[in-house]
Amino acid sequence: MPWLYLVIAICFEVAGTISMKLSDGFTKLGPSVGIVVFYLISLMLLTFALKQIDVSVAYAIWSGFGTALVTIIGFWWFKEPFTVLKLASISLIIAGVVGLQLGSQPT
Repeated sequence: MPWLYLVIAICFEVAGTISMKLSDGFTKLGPSVGIVVFYLISLMLLTFALKQIDVSVAYAIWSGFGTALVTIIGFWWFKEPFTVLKLASISLIIAGVVGLQLGSQPT
């Protein structure tokens, strides 16, 4: 169950970040409210996940995969520029998250 909490927390974190972009500097009510609601739910679920997942691993996964998803959405939805450097950087973030997870396994 903690991994499910973490996956759902990532989805809400991404929704909160996208809401930031859509809020246009807090000038649009719906997305502005969404920021607060989505981040509160995300942090609540992350807290539940931390009951059984190491904080270093859970936070790296939450922030790393959230960053990767927001980057992909930025390319696709917001038409942000796509570069090889950005792709390589996101790949390194994901590799780091995987490394933390593998490093937390007992040997």
